[in-house]
Amino acid sequence: MKKEMMINTTQGLHAALASEIVQTATRFDGELRLIYEDKIVDAKSILSLISLAVPSGEHVTVVAEGNDADKIIKEIERIIG
Repeated sequence: MKKEMMINTTQGLHAALASEIVQTATRFDGELRLIYEDKIVDAKSILSLISLAVPSGEHVTVVAEGNDADKIIKEIERIIG
């Protein structure tokens, strides 16, 4: 499952937001990746997420695979949006 989402926080994809994404991603079975520009990272790794350096107003593609893919996409959308 894949969905494009906009980073709506004023600071972009910052450490606190990355931490919340990681905590959410680890609660679910399956894989979660974020894609920004030409970079693809594991969303269960805070350092990987921060390395994307996504500014506010930019779009990322969220890719979830596994049994909980639809649930995790909805949760990540709630956090990011």
